[in-house]
Amino acid sequence: MTLKPHMEQKKFDYNSFIGMILLGAIMLWYFYNNAPEVEPENTTTEQLTDLSKNVTTQNTITNNIPTIISDSLEQVAAINKLGAFALSAINGSEGNSVIENELVKLTIDNKGGQIIEALIKTYKTHDSLPLYMIKDNNSSFNINFGTTDNRILNTKDLFFAPSLTQNGNNTVLSMKLKVSDNQYLEYRYEIKPNDYMVDFSIRSQGLSSVINSSNPISLDWSLRGYRHEKSIRTENTMYSYYYYKTEGEVDYLNAGNTEIVNDIDWVAYKQHFFTSNLLTGTPFNNATVTSTDLVKDDKIDTVFTKKYELKTPLALTAGELNYNMKWFYGPNDYNLLKTFKGTDLDETADLGWGIFGFLNRNLFYPVFNFLQGFMGNFGLIIILMTIVVRVFMSPLVYKSYLSSAKMKVIRPELTALNEKYPGKENAMKRQQETMAIQRKAGVSMMSGCIPAVLQMPVFFALFKFFPTNLALRQESFLWAPDLSSYDTVFKLPFSIPFYGDHVSLFPILASVAIFFYMKMNQSQQANMQAPAQEGMPDMGKMMKYMIYFSPIMMLFFFNNYASSLSLYYFISNLLTIAIMLIIKHYVIDEDKIHAQIEENKKKPEKTKSKFRQKIDSAMKQAQEQQAQQKKGKK
Repeated sequence: MTLKPHMEQKKFDYNSFIGMILLGAIMLWYFYNNAPEVEPENTTTEQLTDLSKNVTTQNTITNNIPTIISDSLEQVAAINKLGAFALSAINGSEGNSVIENELVKLTIDNKGGQIIEALIKTYKTHDSLPLYMIKDNNSSFNINFGTTDNRILNTKDLFFAPSLTQNGNNTVLSMKLKVSDNQYLEYRYEIKPNDYMVDFSIRSQGLSSVINSSNPISLDWSLRGYRHEKSIRTENTMYSYYYYKTEGEVDYLNAGNTEIVNDIDWVAYKQHFFTSNLLTGTPFNNATVTSTDLVKDDKIDTVFTKKYELKTPLALTAGELNYNMKWFYGPNDYNLLKTFKGTDLDETADLGWGIFGFLNRNLFYPVFNFLQGFMGNFGLIIILMTIVVRVFMSPLVYKSYLSSAKMKVIRPELTALNEKYPGKENAMKRQQETMAIQRKAGVSMMSGCIPAVLQMPVFFALFKFFPTNLALRQESFLWAPDLSSYDTVFKLPFSIPFYGDHVSLFPILASVAIFFYMKMNQSQQANMQAPAQEGMPDMGKMMKYMIYFSPIMMLFFFNNYASSLSLYYFISNLLTIAIMLIIKHYVIDEDKIHAQIEENKKKPEKTKSKFRQKIDSAMKQAQEQQAQQKKGKK
């Protein structure tokens, strides 16, 4: 009785085995008699050798390990899973292709047809390693689509067949995801000599009956940005942004945010000095852009700084995909980016908005480029540029000092006026008389303020110019090995809040220079101010505090900033001190100024402007109200 079940089990296994063989044979016969013939493409050493003869650089197809599925059941499984695209799994091959020029090297994987390595050949990281924008799966490029047989597929999971050719001096890599020889989805890469911009197109042929147009087709591109610079704080917090051009305007996205935008011409994953860009000739609509900060603590060494994501629908034209795009993996160099006319990519160089960007584009970059044309020492270029700026700004310094000298001459009269009209009840009268004295003497408080205000745009423009100028990256000067980052003369065994774990010398020199500048400027500022009035803050005391507070602030803030900026402010303050001494001792004559003021007083007062009349009228009304309130209290 125990043998019967055993024999039945053996009989069942035998029959199943025979059935599986027959089924496999039938499916194998059916597939090879009905599937289109496929011409192997670049899968043998002989083919690759012939192809490489036509390539002038090391653009190659390597490591193609065929993954042809010979087992009939696996073929059936591939057909069931992928449908019309089963050919990519059955005849697919592991491997990658390399296209490169003098500037950039791209490695494209057969699986997914996407870039798996992007090397910028002409630059290194802060620790002298090769500078990769893409490596070790930090990036993903995928198209998600539906098929007419109700399957949802992702290109990142499918095998593309590579084909490498030449188009003149350009190298062309065609990656085809095949349904048959005449039906495929193609990624086409074309790289030119000495160019960071790589032409890229997505197009399909004969897939109108295969791709389900009722299902959304989605392009997803994400990248986790590698850290490249010495200072994580400045690289990640101040200069890494998600830029995109939408509806003709360039906008940016702060980390931690997501937006849905239309009419996108390009997106830029910017990482301080380097950027990964995708440009499209057919604008993306209803695209979702996302930026995520990956740095939880900038005191801890990190590999990645930010994650950038683009999710956008793709539109079919007559049932087919047809997008002309471009990849850009390269430096975020203003001089380079402005050569791509009509793209506005130069706006990702972050030169500042409004007047600050205008000054950088039209003044400071032309001056810097001119000096760079005949001088290779960038420290000396910064010093010469500082001299040019200070000479250019010296008329404003003179104007400010002249106003200070005039205020110094009439100061005794203002002091006597305070004594003549003491108390809060005479505040309006005292102010009115003060303005009258200044007007008769030809002195205006604004004449001292305006020069200082006009210098502020220069200050903020250069605050953007030096830390974002790629030409200064990894250029040394004196003890600073990299003018685009902070210099270190002493490493602290601990970290000071807001200061850091190192001591930079250029910020110390800049702080000392600004201290002596403010100390020297204190008397000038005191002259500019009217004597302290009752009930009003004493600006003189506040300035005394600022003399010590400002250098300390500068020391802490600039300790982690670009040494080129500290060098500029150090030289700038020294030059300003020298200019002020020259003006004081060789240009300004206080006796002549006093004589001129006395002459101005003798002249009949000019007709008041309507604006001045309104001010005087308002002050008179306030004075009358104050007098009435005083009588009411009595």
